[in-house]
Amino acid sequence: MGNVLSVAIGAGMGLIGAVFGSWFTARRQDRMWLREQKLKAGVGFNTSVAALFDYLRGTQLGDDGAGANELANRMQEARSALYLLCAEDTVDLADALARRVWSTRPTDGRDDRRAENRETLDLLRRFTRQLRQEIARS
Repeated sequence: MGNVLSVAIGAGMGLIGAVFGSWFTARRQDRMWLREQKLKAGVGFNTSVAALFDYLRGTQLGDDGAGANELANRMQEARSALYLLCAEDTVDLADALARRVWSTRPTDGRDDRRAENRETLDLLRRFTRQLRQEIARS
């Protein structure tokens, strides 16, 4: 009887260990998936924001690239993914950056527009830093 009890206890402990191991593995995989999705959305958003910013301020290198509508659609698609995946602080910065980029105009040699463009680039850097911190925490 003692042997049966110790085998049952050992089997129960093994089963509990397997259940917890599976749970921890699934949880870790979920976190890794979320981190990867945030990274993809962030890269897509940053890329489209930078391209749209260059396009609107008139510094795009060639005319063979995407137009403003296509770049805006890419930016909105990536921003929608950020809405679903990221914390409120990151989403707020993405919104501010998108609004800021849409107000971009060519500098035409004007100092005030150069200052606005520098502020937009600073906001892009802040967003990137915020997203990087959020990804590191997840």
